[in-house]
Amino acid sequence: MFNTKYENRLVEWRKLRDDIEESEEPLRLCLDFWKDIPEVRVAADPYNKESWPTPWEMIEENNYCSFVKILAICYTLQLTERFTHEAFEINIVQDKEQQDVSYLLFFDTTCIGYNNMKPILISNLPSNLIFEKRFAMPKIQ
Repeated sequence: MFNTKYENRLVEWRKLRDDIEESEEPLRLCLDFWKDIPEVRVAADPYNKESWPTPWEMIEENNYCSFVKILAICYTLQLTERFTHEAFEINIVQDKEQQDVSYLLFFDTTCIGYNNMKPILISNLPSNLIFEKRFAMPKIQ
């Protein structure tokens, strides 16, 4: 999908969202779609919401860093009827042991982005994480 023109990327992304509506494993379907995207070093400043692309700018620009990847997962789920009523939050965390920054997506009791992009319960996150910044994601109109 990522090596095609903008219009084709929009169609593929729409198909993904339609498939999520019917899937028995919607999160797995979404994560599998986004897991192998080509990544650049920096596509947006995670600490500055003004630098974040809108969903359609994201697909048009076609530049994904680890942060924009979490943003893409969030936008994908937000734009489905199935997850439209969820409250999504992006968290920037630092792992004290690994000296590493991660971007986590929270909704309901679920966390995406920590355990090799497998959904886990927020309550199962390790205690060595330091939460640096939290962003409540507005509903997409």
